[in-house]
Amino acid sequence: MISKKHHLNLKFVKYLFKSFYVLYSDIIIPPFDTLRRHRSMLYRTTINEIKTRYAGSVLGLLWLLIYPLLFLGTYAIVYLYIFKIKFPSLGTNEYVALIFCGLIPFLGFSDGLSYGVPSVVTSSNLIKNTLFPIELVPVKAVFVGQATQVVGMGLLLIALLIIGKLTLFSPLFIFVWLCQILFSIGLVWILSSLNVYIRDIQSIISVVILILMMLSPIAYTEAMVPVEMRPFLAINPLYYIIMSYQSVLMFNQFPPTRIIIPLVSMSLLFFIGGFWFFSRMKKVFSDHV
Repeated sequence: MISKKHHLNLKFVKYLFKSFYVLYSDIIIPPFDTLRRHRSMLYRTTINEIKTRYAGSVLGLLWLLIYPLLFLGTYAIVYLYIFKIKFPSLGTNEYVALIFCGLIPFLGFSDGLSYGVPSVVTSSNLIKNTLFPIELVPVKAVFVGQATQVVGMGLLLIALLIIGKLTLFSPLFIFVWLCQILFSIGLVWILSSLNVYIRDIQSIISVVILILMMLSPIAYTEAMVPVEMRPFLAINPLYYIIMSYQSVLMFNQFPPTRIIIPLVSMSLLFFIGGFWFFSRMKKVFSDHV
């Protein structure tokens, strides 16, 4: 009886190990490996896309600088001079920096979503291309959307240096940014593949972005939200992203576990799950575009 039970336990352990190995090699690793193998191509095509996108305009790449500053100016005027928002612990310059901490990642996220959702439909000629796999098209769109955030983050870091807010916690924003990019890529993989079949998604996404802008804590903190309304913040993924940026850049602290754990979890879940979903959906893309 003991040897039989031992044999069953051994079989169960082997089965468990095999299942974890399949999960690791077939589901978890592929999205990371795809980006690693095509990193040079992604870099070149992203840079070319950014240059092409602004090539026809009078101001060109200067729009990457003007765009976030226009948004910041609008937010600052509305919240400082119309709503007259005051923070006991923050001066005017610090409050503007707080807005920037939320506005910049929002712009990067929204641009990636706007470019990424219709990207498969608009690049249908690449569906059967073996040199540039179609799963890289949404990734490139997200990276192009990050151009605004790269410039905006540079401006924000300069501002934080001037007002004396740069600390040892500040470099942690890179980790938060990485989580944001993984989440964005995964979400765009899912939405861009669904958009092949339901074209309404690319029309609805601009409305969704507008709603997210209103519901995200860009110009306010969690403490300003009534207690009974705070659970609604938890269903907004940008809440975890923006709160994490505010923690490390403005409040000089590591994000609370109730913020950072959901952020890391949803980033990995969407990135890995989004790639798995896209890989299965792409098999029938050619029948619908």
